[in-house]
Amino acid sequence: MVRGRRRHRAAVGLRRGTHRGGRDRWRGAPPDPRARLTQHDGSVNAPARPLLGYALVLAAASLFAVNAGVSRVPLRSGTDIETFTSVRVTGALAVLALIALLTERSAFRLPRGRQVALVIGLGLVGVAGLQGFYNVAIDRLPLSIALLVEYLGPVWVVLWVRFVRREPVQPRMWPALALALVGLALVGRIWTGVAFDGIGLLAALTAGVCFAAYFLLGEHETGDMTPLAVILWAFVVAVVTINLIQPFWTADQLGESASLLGRLDHLSVPAWVAMTSVIVLGTTAPFFLLLLALRHLPATTVSVVAMLEPAGAVVVGWLWFAESLAPVQVAGVLLVLVGIVLAQTSRRVQPETLPPTPV
Repeated sequence: MVRGRRRHRAAVGLRRGTHRGGRDRWRGAPPDPRARLTQHDGSVNAPARPLLGYALVLAAASLFAVNAGVSRVPLRSGTDIETFTSVRVTGALAVLALIALLTERSAFRLPRGRQVALVIGLGLVGVAGLQGFYNVAIDRLPLSIALLVEYLGPVWVVLWVRFVRREPVQPRMWPALALALVGLALVGRIWTGVAFDGIGLLAALTAGVCFAAYFLLGEHETGDMTPLAVILWAFVVAVVTINLIQPFWTADQLGESASLLGRLDHLSVPAWVAMTSVIVLGTTAPFFLLLLALRHLPATTVSVVAMLEPAGAVVVGWLWFAESLAPVQVAGVLLVLVGIVLAQTSRRVQPETLPPTPV
């Protein structure tokens, strides 16, 4: 009789998509990298290739880091933050729609039920909010500082799930938080009284909160919506919202010449060329690389490796804009990155979430 009940419970568990640990498919353990990946339509891809996955994530992080510098070109040539954000998000939606048209036409299906609330939240906070505050931060702060503060998002995620959701976390959450705070203190050299732009710092912190909200919203069950479909519709929401505030077609400054700034200030290009690079190479291309990486690596691994973007921003800031960091600040950057990675991996149940949003 007992065996019969166990068989019944096992059958129910299989129908619900759970395994012995009680976690559903959305929150399940990372897939075996050697396994063949199954799509929503039941088709099977080639076996996962972890090394290729890591290469794709590193390429995406590098493009994101370089894009932080490229974004300064139109911003400092006279394009205001609102117009820049509107053009960037609208252009990114156009490219994402083209990608979906060529590779996944099912992404155009309208969201249903709870999916509507999800894409609205992601669009308003994870795309529009994150893009806007991020653009303010990189315009007012050194690239490394802006991205480092923004990438504290995973730390806020762990604190949220621990104290608001009351989910258990690994003990390493506490040293992770300590490392991040000490690292930020070293980067800011607070003992010297060095002051950063207040608006820029507040914008970076707010961008980090939006980044955390993006990850938390991305953990929700999306039903039959793929990551590309979720992001596509989130961008639709963001584009409609931002263009109500500042229409993209008012970007008259993009027709003017813009200096490449920093060590390249003797060179100039039309501002629209830099803007096109921001949209294609700095937004949609790295995001598409992350989507491809998800075929070879778990989402948690992709998110952790993508945290190398702030380190890339340090290099870009130094090579391009001569934004040098003192040795103690470099040590602080490393401490913050270690803290972020520890925080990102400190949850006892690692959810499958969306890839980092294009910023």
